[in-house]
Amino acid sequence: MTHPKASITRRAAVLGGRTGLLGRALVEALDAAGWDAAPLGRQDVDPFDAEALSAVLDELGVDTLFNTVAYTQVDKAESEEQEAFRINRRLPAILARIAGHRGLTLVHYSTDFVFDGRGESPYAVDAPTTPRSVYGKSKLAGEREILSAIPDKALIIRTSWLFGPGKMNFVQRILELCTEREELGVVHDQVGSPTYTPDLAACSVKLLEAGGEGVHHLACAGRASWCELAAEAASLAGMHCRIKPITSDEYPLPAPRPAYSVLDLSRFTELTGVKPRAWATCLRDYVFGDLGYAREDS
Repeated sequence: MTHPKASITRRAAVLGGRTGLLGRALVEALDAAGWDAAPLGRQDVDPFDAEALSAVLDELGVDTLFNTVAYTQVDKAESEEQEAFRINRRLPAILARIAGHRGLTLVHYSTDFVFDGRGESPYAVDAPTTPRSVYGKSKLAGEREILSAIPDKALIIRTSWLFGPGKMNFVQRILELCTEREELGVVHDQVGSPTYTPDLAACSVKLLEAGGEGVHHLACAGRASWCELAAEAASLAGMHCRIKPITSDEYPLPAPRPAYSVLDLSRFTELTGVKPRAWATCLRDYVFGDLGYAREDS
């Protein structure tokens, strides 16, 4: 996806932009769109130190702050609730105060886990939020902290099921396991919106430049179960491992997952005129391009 160069260079800082799965993709997308993007990692500044972070942002002269830092260990969060809320609620609150004091726009990423998963049609941005896991509750708390502090200067993007270059993710792990085993059991009764991080990043910039504010949903188009995503990835990579559908009860985990968490992307398309690409198309780009698997017809 290409973006027109901005007539006036805008400057952004991306927390998690040095090593994060989404953060690195955002820095690239911002650069491609003509922004001056500064990746920030822990080696640059402690994001919980408001004074130090404010000084860095002032020095950089940014007008927008992207936050991709989150506690994402869904199962571990059930036993580390305090830490999950420290990162997913307290940090967004700190960033919102900094943004409010400096007139910055804050772009923050949230999750499909804010929904209970009992729906049967794609979740709209104003659908009731009733998270069932500590992770989901902590992310929803972060959303509320931001919207309470800077309702007119915040863009919150809920997304889901991320895969992409630069860091281990579900798809890459499945392909690694396929080289070791003849059969893999993958749950088929959880359905969501797989999302390719380069597309998510590029669409995030489009949304921001179109004046997006408040809560939006962004993901690749279409829906899949974890089993379908795994099977398609294995097929593209030419793996002979059998992907066997299993139920969530056959693979119990500490944190409850939404059974259905497909996101309604219509608000994004209405505002930007952009239709997100299908997840299967993005998966091909990832497998053949980023991971370097050979196409069967090559």
